[in-house]
Amino acid sequence: MKVLISLILFSFLGMSLGEKDPWDRQGLSEDYHGHIEDRSEGLYKRVQLLGINDFHGQLNVTRQINGRPAGRADYLAAYLRQRAAENENTILLHTGDMIGASPPVSALLKDEPTIEFLNKMGFDIGTIGNHEFDRGLDQLLRLLNGGSPSAAKSYPGSRFPWIAANVISQNSGKPILPPYKILNVSGVPIGFIGVIMKQTPSLSAPNSVKGLTFTDEAEAINTYTRELKKQGVRAIVVLAHVPGKSKPNGELATGQLIELAHQADDEVDIMFGGHSHAYLNSVVDGKLLVQAYSYGTAFSDVDIEIDPRTKDIVRKHAEIVNVFQENTQPASDITRMIEHYEMKVEPAVNRYIGTASFPITAARNRSGESALGNLIADSERAAMNTDFAFINPGGIRADIDAGRVTWGNLYVVLPFSNQLVKMNLTGSQIRDILNQQWQPDTTRILQISGFTYSWDDRQPAGSKIQEIYLPNGTRLDPDKKYSVTVNTYLADGGDNFTVFKSGISRVTGPMDIDALEKYIQQLPQPFSSAIDGRIKRID
Repeated sequence: MKVLISLILFSFLGMSLGEKDPWDRQGLSEDYHGHIEDRSEGLYKRVQLLGINDFHGQLNVTRQINGRPAGRADYLAAYLRQRAAENENTILLHTGDMIGASPPVSALLKDEPTIEFLNKMGFDIGTIGNHEFDRGLDQLLRLLNGGSPSAAKSYPGSRFPWIAANVISQNSGKPILPPYKILNVSGVPIGFIGVIMKQTPSLSAPNSVKGLTFTDEAEAINTYTRELKKQGVRAIVVLAHVPGKSKPNGELATGQLIELAHQADDEVDIMFGGHSHAYLNSVVDGKLLVQAYSYGTAFSDVDIEIDPRTKDIVRKHAEIVNVFQENTQPASDITRMIEHYEMKVEPAVNRYIGTASFPITAARNRSGESALGNLIADSERAAMNTDFAFINPGGIRADIDAGRVTWGNLYVVLPFSNQLVKMNLTGSQIRDILNQQWQPDTTRILQISGFTYSWDDRQPAGSKIQEIYLPNGTRLDPDKKYSVTVNTYLADGGDNFTVFKSGISRVTGPMDIDALEKYIQQLPQPFSSAIDGRIKRID
């Protein structure tokens, strides 16, 4: 229940209504005593901000949250519309990664169905995430502005503004999108500033962000906050594709968004985050910070009150709402939209590949190894006939459920359309690559095939990798050249695995999903995969 204003009324015990107290004038003042009665709480403008992040085109995907079905666009729509109906003033917003790593119903149609969903919902404003660049800047701008080549006969683009203050064209020296937008609600202006992580180039294929500069987020926020203040705007909200997380009670808030909050101008009131797919609901440096998991399984409901005289936000409160499907009627118009696009992609999606004897998941054990990671790495090594293979964990986006496996299932697992690349690296370079798994802001354990190794987290950065063994039990030779398979993302140094860029004698192979399809089809059916000790953490 939302509690926005609490009034505590005091009365004298034992007195009935209308009874006159002989002392009822005691302590009261007349006008000439200088008392001015002007309590304008009832005049505050109430506004509801409903936000989503990291949707990734999950239009028709149901996920399990604590054993309960959650998500799907038509259920998310039902929740958002119900909340909007309960409030006079509602702004729908998002903080990026609306597309990219999408299921076939969106991805095979150039992610245009996802933009249509946002349009149908009446979103008011949004910013971009790193995955909006998966197909490059030109395709991003086409998706936002409309035009061809499109999956539909007449694709109109986004009907609401997207903002980004810190993505600069190297040719023009100007932001590729408007840096901010002012939305007027009941005559009160609210300023929205968009930013994305300055580390985006290291998270994207180099060609997809070519010609772009990603500047410091805090500097961009503060620059345009000053500009908004000059225009008389005092209610300022930042849409930041920047990660953060907290405990459910708001304690132990950590991450880049928390650091950014300390650096941002104090006029900033609220910061919506994204990227880490985590829960965040905390107040840091006077700023309310929120992030609502991912994939449409939750949304942020931020309620604010604005003083129309000062134009400033005087109250703010947030709730992270889970989108559970139980006891909820999905939005029928969104259901029809989903079914329309499912029919379009059905021939490719429903093609049978094999049968999984049990669920094969990307869940990693404490050493960092997963059954699904092993299966994919094995498929890529087999496709290119190399000594080893490496998979970036962020490239695996879903699990394989038990039972019938279709091409559509595989696409949800590997949605980035990466080609495979064969290259040669020395044993010493391979050790360096493994040590690059520990990075200043995160740890990314690569999924591997063709060797085993151990690591010790007690050792300093650059020295965590211990023994590396080949299948025949011999140690990796630091001076010998080995053939290695990676996807194009890693081959170009993605996720800061820069040593891969030094690989020589490169040969490009099939798409990763084609390699996985072929590998599964040649396995005895039903097929399976398991964690088999390729990666071992030393305690």
